[in-house]
Amino acid sequence: MATTRRPAAPLNAYVLHRYDWSESSLILDLFSREQGRLAVAAKGVKRPYSQLRSVLLPFQRIHVNVGRPPKSDEAGESTSEVQTLRGAEWAGGGAMLTGAALFSGFYMNELLMKLLARHDPHPALFDAYAQTLPLLPQGDDAVQTALRAFEITLLHEVGVLPDLSLVTNTLEAVEEDRSYALLPEAGVAAARSTDTAIAGEALIHLQAALVHGSIAALQAVCAQWLPALKPISRGLLHYHLGSPVLRTRQVMLDVQSLDP
Repeated sequence: MATTRRPAAPLNAYVLHRYDWSESSLILDLFSREQGRLAVAAKGVKRPYSQLRSVLLPFQRIHVNVGRPPKSDEAGESTSEVQTLRGAEWAGGGAMLTGAALFSGFYMNELLMKLLARHDPHPALFDAYAQTLPLLPQGDDAVQTALRAFEITLLHEVGVLPDLSLVTNTLEAVEEDRSYALLPEAGVAAARSTDTAIAGEALIHLQAALVHGSIAALQAVCAQWLPALKPISRGLLHYHLGSPVLRTRQVMLDVQSLDP
């Protein structure tokens, strides 16, 4: 007796980027909680009568159904990265981002596209992204705090952030009352005169928040140590991205230079 295949459960996702594929279709770069980053073909979505045009927008949480994952060859390598969009529904969310908040949102999206491999799920990072978006329209300090917490979560999730409670080379415990540096090449180390120093207390609390998995706790620590964390996280990101300036940041700087 033949069994009926149950349809796959919808994926929780956000649209990171949209690329023109044809006159009527798009290729979407999605960030899903269950499957990580996905390349999805949305056929016919640009047509005037398509009901998906108002759904497939950035920074809006959606539920999507996609075709089967790409097949792999004998070596385990994917033979195709693009899946087909079967359906999408709006899953709730805040108002569309505007102004400076829009730049911050695209900055987060660019980080995800450049640092995450496809089909590598990071549910904790997805949740951090979802919890950060509503904070972007707030005041500057709140936005900077939220972005630092997101950056640290991202670096932790992709495996390039060392244990912040230990000196990397010696594995000695970090001491609260000493100053340290967080270096891209050497991890946690004693601060030199040329380094951006951060208190051991901050590193210990950051590591505890990461282990706990609470983005709110991480944001609270970042708020307390924001001046030191901004250059440190920027240095780590530039090192692992291999590029000194992200496209979204350069556009933001160009716009700011035009503002009298």
